[in-house]
Amino acid sequence: MARVQSRVSELDPVWRRIIEEAEAAVIDEPLLGGVLHACILHHSNLESALAYRLAQKLSSGEMSEQILREIADEAYGSDPGLGNAARADVVAVHDRDPACHRFLQPLVFFKGFQAVQAYRVGHWLWQQGRRDFAYFIQMRVSEVFGIDIHPAARIGKGIMIDHAHSIVIGETAVVGDNVSMLHSVTLGGTGKETEDRHPKIGDGVLIGAGAKVLGNIRIGNCSRIAAGSVVLEEVPPCKTVAGVPARIVGEAGCDQPSVRMDHLLPGAVVRKDDA
Repeated sequence: MARVQSRVSELDPVWRRIIEEAEAAVIDEPLLGGVLHACILHHSNLESALAYRLAQKLSSGEMSEQILREIADEAYGSDPGLGNAARADVVAVHDRDPACHRFLQPLVFFKGFQAVQAYRVGHWLWQQGRRDFAYFIQMRVSEVFGIDIHPAARIGKGIMIDHAHSIVIGETAVVGDNVSMLHSVTLGGTGKETEDRHPKIGDGVLIGAGAKVLGNIRIGNCSRIAAGSVVLEEVPPCKTVAGVPARIVGEAGCDQPSVRMDHLLPGAVVRKDDA
């Protein structure tokens, strides 16, 4: 088993690093050995570990862990893109979240990462026409993680949702690649519209805590939305918007806001006693 796992991990640097970190963590904290073996070291690849972790988290008296594990295994086996997106998400969380020091943390501890991976399984079910099961996944993600992502929404890879509490992403929302957002972000509608009614978030966008982006509007690539803003109009690429309602207040300040994670507005001064 160890030799097979070693051969697989050689072709998958993300999974190899997770295994190495888990082995070291078991030595450092033996009381977590059972958790880390069950979540990581008993599995031959990241997809298997994810299926186990998601089934464990989302199971309830209404739906057994075994059935959810079978659904997740089917999804990962049918669509390799799900595992590839998860790997990109692991790296994104590690690179952008200063509280994340190891690749294993998102898989084992971080509800934002876990919720996005559960959404991905729900989205796969939605695309297969299994919509009631997709809604069930959405319901359990909301109940367990406090995050509500409609299974029809389209979300890219390399996603980092920090803290993640009270995230809402509507049915026709689209989120590009390499997007970062903080807690209490809403990508919602403006009323009782039907059909295409939710925001389209470009690649590399940074969305601050508590921001609300409402309506079928486009947020341009590599733009920034300041914390607490209410965005009701289209945002051009590489701009910073802030306020209620949000207005353009400057350039984005760099070519990859979602990676740099700089939330300071243009011209803002941080005093040493505030840092």
